[in-house]
Amino acid sequence: MSARGSAVSPARAIALEVLAGVRERDAYANLLLPVLLERRRPSREDAAFATELAYGALRLAGRYDAIIAAAAGRPVERIDPPVLDVLRLGAHQLLALRTARHAAVHQAVEQAREVAGRGAAGFANAVLRRVGERDADAWTALLVEGVEDPAERAALATGHPVWVVRELDRALAAMADGGGDLLPLLEVDDAAPPVGLAALPGLADRDALVDGDGLPLRPHRLSPIGVELDGGDPGRLPAVAEGVVRVQDPGSQLAALALTRARPVRRGERWLDLCAGPGGKAALLAAEARQGGAELVANEITPARAGLVERALAAVPGAGPVETGDGRRFASGDRRFDRVLLDAPCSGLGALRRRPEARWRKRPEDVPPLAVLQGELLDAAVAALLPGGVLAYVTCSPVIAETTDVVAAALERHPGLRALPTAPVVDALSGRRLHDAERGTAAQLWPHRHGTDAMFIQLLTRD
Repeated sequence: MSARGSAVSPARAIALEVLAGVRERDAYANLLLPVLLERRRPSREDAAFATELAYGALRLAGRYDAIIAAAAGRPVERIDPPVLDVLRLGAHQLLALRTARHAAVHQAVEQAREVAGRGAAGFANAVLRRVGERDADAWTALLVEGVEDPAERAALATGHPVWVVRELDRALAAMADGGGDLLPLLEVDDAAPPVGLAALPGLADRDALVDGDGLPLRPHRLSPIGVELDGGDPGRLPAVAEGVVRVQDPGSQLAALALTRARPVRRGERWLDLCAGPGGKAALLAAEARQGGAELVANEITPARAGLVERALAAVPGAGPVETGDGRRFASGDRRFDRVLLDAPCSGLGALRRRPEARWRKRPEDVPPLAVLQGELLDAAVAALLPGGVLAYVTCSPVIAETTDVVAAALERHPGLRALPTAPVVDALSGRRLHDAERGTAAQLWPHRHGTDAMFIQLLTRD
């Protein structure tokens, strides 16, 4: 859809196209939106507004659907999908962005007319006027009225699937401090996070980056190489264009550094990144290997993602090689490594704040087959690890079935395998004692506690 000759703002037109792409083609919003922004070239203000509109409406789609159904007097399944997208954008403007009611409703009416005709315009007008009669808190009170189950109440209040709420609550309860802070986690999931940047060791200087370009940059409070950007385009930074500073969540940085800095590096060590795509952690490992005189082998199962890894490693002199193949093949090979990173495929429930549509695509039945795959990959990683070496099992999910359960099962299958206390390693990286990151022998990071994705990190060794 183009805004040319349209009464609809460029930002809103782009946002609607993102929602349509996610709905119709299973597109990923964080991949589709940059393409549209490059193609349409809106003003910086419109680009920022389009991002907030699209991501906010996708994150809170379930909550907005419940509000729209109440305002429309019909289930959302009976509303034409393109019109429902328009209503979601309008609801986000009215309830989260506090756009003036007349402006938000007018834009939605015009957009509904463009996508579905005059009747849809009248319907959008009526529904959004009802939505605008209450603020967000009043709608929350109405939605949870009579709902006794705490997880269901939290799901309605924060726009999460109920099963996701239950899994996150179980994961928090497994922490050494007992959790109890579910609502702050869900609220952080609903907010736009800062952009995380990593200054590759030996190739970029974090302090020079923070002091350099005039963008609102600040050091991350836990990652020794991490920087956060609150607004603006990180691509403006020359170091990002060169690849020596990478867009990467600080939790991913800490996961990779926990492996490389768990003990001093000896020259000649061989390292393996078992599931390296798309290459962010591989680039960090390669930079650390270069400084310590180690060699990194990066493996990725699909050629397309292996190509992404190659591009990520291009900024690190001497990095490589990149291999393409199923990581489980290392279970029967004769190659052994001093350090192995297994950043396992997972549900991704730890990165919901960065992947706005993900919470609505995931299903509880997705988790058991993932846990099986994670266990098989962990077996391969153990087989590839030299005695006395260090293995990092990492997931961007705090879900117990994908984290501590997988590790516990591996410890039973491999009598010589031992879990290493991981939270103290992360403590040393951050320069502070993180009591709230301890889960047994593992470190579990959280968005609301640590300003990172919910990364699970367990270091292991074998006799």
